[in-house]
Amino acid sequence: MKAVAPPDLDLRPGQSLELLKELHILTRDGRINQDSRRKLKQVHHLHQFIERLLLELPESEAGPTLADHGAGKSYLGFLLYDLYFRPLGRGHIYGIETRVELVERSRELARRLGFERMSFLHVSAADSVEAAELPATIDVVTALHACDTATDDAIAFGLRKNARFMVLVPCCQAEIAACLRQNKALALARTPLAELWRHPLHTRELGSQVTNVLRCLYLEAMGYQVTVTELVGWEHSMKNELIIARRTGQRKRASADRLLALLAEFGLSDLAATRFKLEN
Repeated sequence: MKAVAPPDLDLRPGQSLELLKELHILTRDGRINQDSRRKLKQVHHLHQFIERLLLELPESEAGPTLADHGAGKSYLGFLLYDLYFRPLGRGHIYGIETRVELVERSRELARRLGFERMSFLHVSAADSVEAAELPATIDVVTALHACDTATDDAIAFGLRKNARFMVLVPCCQAEIAACLRQNKALALARTPLAELWRHPLHTRELGSQVTNVLRCLYLEAMGYQVTVTELVGWEHSMKNELIIARRTGQRKRASADRLLALLAEFGLSDLAATRFKLEN
């Protein structure tokens, strides 16, 4: 009997129901629960953003390349391949993940489904830039809920690989919150703005906001045009910020100056030598 999707699932023509079952989005009898429905809606929505970017790439015999950092179970990579790369007949997706069991699972699933132009690397986002299995340049870099500094590592990877586009949904930004917490007493004595992060909850939330503001300024300073928007409605995910960076090659000096000024204002200047290096 031919598999039939739930009538309200809003699938694309030709989309593989077998893939959705393998990803445990659909049950074996074709049903879907509310959590899986939210996850599918989020990935479908992100796919729409990425597909528009892929369509902007110049035609090439090899096709587009995409590196997905913090791939996890590779929901995004598999669905992008199924909906775009497989019909195109060209291009390659690289999933980058540190958990070896997820890498092996994704490799086996790609083999079973015949998704030949997918590769999965057991390597961290920070180390992936040196991985011999990856090409010298990558067209699109994605990081969907790559935790904490893995998003920054994905940005550094994109810069080294001359990525035309970066698509980022940051998650769990703890590094800057920890820095704010460490310097809180000094900051409270220096500026009333430190009241914004005096309480622990505010420290965490402000740290997340400041992290993404700094990332956007950094991308602009390094030659990218940046757009920030919502990924999906707040009812689907609290980690909802979508950063899309498009390479222009025109570095913005004003963004670099503002980046350094903000780092100084929040007592984070040490990060200019690590996370937000402005030199080549």
